Amino acid sequence: MTRSAAVFRVPGAVLDTELSDEGGHPVVQLHGLTSSRLRDRLLALDLGRGLSGTRLLRYDARGHGRSTGRTVPQDYVWSNLAEDLLALLDHFFPGEKVHGVGPSMGCATLLHAAVKDPERFSGLTLMVPPTAWETRVAKAGIYRAQADLVEREGLAGFLDAGRAAAPVPAQAAAPATIPQIDPDLMPSVLRGAALANFPERDDVAKIDVPSTILAWTDDPAHPLSTAEALVQLMPDATLRVAATPTQLRQWPQVLARDVAASASRVTAHL
Repeated sequence: MTRSAAVFRVPGAVLDTELSDEGGHPVVQLHGLTSSRLRDRLLALDLGRGLSGTRLLRYDARGHGRSTGRTVPQDYVWSNLAEDLLALLDHFFPGEKVHGVGPSMGCATLLHAAVKDPERFSGLTLMVPPTAWETRVAKAGIYRAQADLVEREGLAGFLDAGRAAAPVPAQAAAPATIPQIDPDLMPSVLRGAALANFPERDDVAKIDVPSTILAWTDDPAHPLSTAEALVQLMPDATLRVAATPTQLRQWPQVLARDVAASASRVTAHL
């Protein structure tokens, strides 16, 4: 296996990337809001650790982890993050169908990218879909309030406010972590999240690639209702729900099966 790190420039940011190349089918892995590829590993959301024989691209979204960003909220809406993703795929995997995987913000980014470029993806593994459509309205208000809080009290105030929240049952064994965002960028990132929403339902219904929706229970920020709506809308989607850390630990194997199936379909059409 060869592993290479590089930076990739997009309008308004420099993205930090990592390619693990064992040959085989191309895969891109995204992360969630306020996270990074390193933090997702700590939270047991790095499903790519279970892969072998692939070309796996991981990267930190603009404003997150080791990537840079601007204090421009519109930069962080999901449709713009999808433009970043498609530019990365054109660079690393030109002309190839790619399997996409990612949680929350990463899930939403993949949906927007699949709507923008339907031929780009061989399959999707969409993890913990966030609030969307009508349920996004209340969550947007929370993000705006959090942005104001960070401006008033800094990251410490944000962390203090979050300590009272009960952990998601499937993540009960996860270690404590902190956001992987420059505090100066965090208000803009949160306001960008408040502006973001899924593509229109009719557009999601046109994403006709095999997709697995991985959801978990008892998380108002990632309600089962969104996952269930995706399964109803998308022509070839299945749902799997985790309620315990043991069930969450099975997700890397789910991704491995999804990627193997993607690779087989692409090979069959050559």
